[in-house]
Amino acid sequence: MGYYVFVKLHVTLAILLVPGCIAMSQTDDANLSDMLDAAQRWAQDNLDEDVLKALQSVDQSRVREFLRRFQDYLKGDQVLDVAQLKDAASAVLPVLEAHDETRPYAAWLRARLDYLDAADELKSAAPRPKAEPGKPPLPAANPSYLAEQKLWIRKVSRRPWPKAADSLVPKLKSVFNREGVPEALVWLAEVESGFDPRARSPAGAVGMFQLMPATAKQCGLSLWPRDQRGQAEPAAQAAAKLLRQLYLKFGDWRLAVAAYNSGAGTVLRLLQRYQTKSFERIAPHLPAETQMYVPKVEATLLHREGCELATLKAPTVG
Repeated sequence: MGYYVFVKLHVTLAILLVPGCIAMSQTDDANLSDMLDAAQRWAQDNLDEDVLKALQSVDQSRVREFLRRFQDYLKGDQVLDVAQLKDAASAVLPVLEAHDETRPYAAWLRARLDYLDAADELKSAAPRPKAEPGKPPLPAANPSYLAEQKLWIRKVSRRPWPKAADSLVPKLKSVFNREGVPEALVWLAEVESGFDPRARSPAGAVGMFQLMPATAKQCGLSLWPRDQRGQAEPAAQAAAKLLRQLYLKFGDWRLAVAAYNSGAGTVLRLLQRYQTKSFERIAPHLPAETQMYVPKVEATLLHREGCELATLKAPTVG
């Protein structure tokens, strides 16, 4: 039974990704949930011994399309909505890992699967939204920062030491120290990529610290002929510079880490809109990924270094 479910999940995604298996809307407002339901029904009716062959002809452009849709959910501001992609994302990961061209996307997706688990847990614990007679129910409110913090501390506290950390963390800490940034923040690389330098997001962020091209250039990295975002120490130096700049801008490590993930402009606009300097005040209005990213970073620092973002020292001005 476990093997059957495993194969069926693969087929569900293969149907979405292989041309001709099922009609797939190309519009931005296509309902991914409906497509998955249709694909699941097709799989139940047609599953046979040849299903694995479909995985050998995956259309790479449609894999990227799935990843873009997945990223759109993370950019939206409804954390609980992310949960609906849990099964699909888990199933597409082996497909991505099976192709050289998409393995960097697999590394990116693998580091984010636990966001879907977290969203699913939070959704199960959330009270049902009330609906007025004759009207559709309102979206469930985003969980509080405290609720997410407790969840991530519980989830992260069980995680073993990453294999790559033994050789990488001492080097990365040395780089962060030279840049005047608290060395504990090197653990952003675990949250961003699982210390995988190949990781690439659909939006174009690359490397252990998931740096976008423009940001990398601003921080002194070269993208050609060799992309330095994929090199441990140059990428760490750029990430440390960026974190220092963001802290000096916002004066708070939670806000700086939120800005690292979602952009300084996003954080600044929310602070201005809600007339606050508090991270907790704007937390429920950040992009869904960022709402989970900051408490995940905090839980990771607590687990790996025994420290909290609020207790980290301010960076030295460089």
